Amino acid sequence: MRIILLLLSVLTVSAQDIYIHAGKIYDTNSGKLSSKKTIIISDNKIKSIENGYKEASDVDIKIYDLKSKVVMPGLIDFHVHIEGESGGPERYISRFQDNKADVAFKSSVIAKKTLMAGFTTVRDVGGSGVNISLRNAINSGVVPGPRIFTSGKTIATTGGHGDRTNGLRDDFVDDPGPEQGVVNSIADARKAVRYRYKNGADLIKITATGGVMSLAKNGQNPQFTEEVIREIVKTADDYGMHVAAHAHGDEGMFRAVNAGVTTIEHGSIMADRTMRLMKEKQTYLVPTISAGEHVAKMARIPGYYPEIIIPKAIEVGVQNKATTKKAFQMGVPIAFGTDAGVYPHGDNAGEFLYMDEIGIPAEYSIKSATITNAKLLNMENMLGQIKKGFYADIIAVHKSPTDDISTLKDVIFVMKNGKVYKN
Repeated sequence: MRIILLLLSVLTVSAQDIYIHAGKIYDTNSGKLSSKKTIIISDNKIKSIENGYKEASDVDIKIYDLKSKVVMPGLIDFHVHIEGESGGPERYISRFQDNKADVAFKSSVIAKKTLMAGFTTVRDVGGSGVNISLRNAINSGVVPGPRIFTSGKTIATTGGHGDRTNGLRDDFVDDPGPEQGVVNSIADARKAVRYRYKNGADLIKITATGGVMSLAKNGQNPQFTEEVIREIVKTADDYGMHVAAHAHGDEGMFRAVNAGVTTIEHGSIMADRTMRLMKEKQTYLVPTISAGEHVAKMARIPGYYPEIIIPKAIEVGVQNKATTKKAFQMGVPIAFGTDAGVYPHGDNAGEFLYMDEIGIPAEYSIKSATITNAKLLNMENMLGQIKKGFYADIIAVHKSPTDDISTLKDVIFVMKNGKVYKN
């Protein structure tokens, strides 16, 4: 019996013996700093936060010395495409060359890059379905990466942004349906949502308007009726999923907001009526300013994008920042998201700088990338704060982000789920 008790004692100690000596802890709720704390981690959660620098009571206790750093909860990016990387013409050629195994290997590299940038959780909004397998591989410890909540495949309309047959020659074109994420009726809509659920998606992503990067002429036109969107939202709710709506043009996003989606992605050309409706319904804007700025810049490089994309990239991209500024001033709630994949992964924190440029306070933008996004994932009691009982998703930077928001581009320590990946 004594041997058994001794073994249990050893197991108990080893399961909780990680201390972080934090010079300062940034409170994402209040925007304030507290000094000289010890964060005690047991398994994958924060067991307690003690005053002062607690000494190790056992030789097996691992201590991380971050006395000269500012410690924060891991960041959450609400709009990434983790299966792919930004690029020129090869981005379109790879559609014909890459097998799913190729996509999987590339996405595992992207996942690690994202985690190393301090983003311990992401919402992946559209891919081939490899994103679901990647989520599972990360959760089981096969590859390192952020905690992923994914929509799997996007739901689009025939010829719309997200129809995988856009731009292909005739003999490559078939007639994709709900299983492939293409819908044209209320019945299709229900079936597509159920397919996403069947395949393991965590949420639903629709393309409510045309898009910039698809090989189609219009980047703004509405592509769903409001009735179909409403059915998608209703069916998703039945299955415990929220709906994110890609939207650049105002009519499509107005329909989506009216139909009850949770987030509008991009929102590039948004009228006052839609801003007022979003404020009223508490529909969140995920601005993705980084992507808009990037595509507008790259569209001016000859040959970088196909000709059909260039005018869309220039027209839509340059309006995103101004729209976000006005929406914020009108009281539209903002959720932090970047569209990494349309621009290079790993530079996710650059979005904070764009938000700062348009007058969004650092306290607000950091809260949007932590507490707000955690709440929208129904994980507000587990993510987004350094707090007892929360997952041990912890990062460290050199200085207070409210003094210099650019410090978030230089994350020097990353812990996710109680495991250190960067130190």
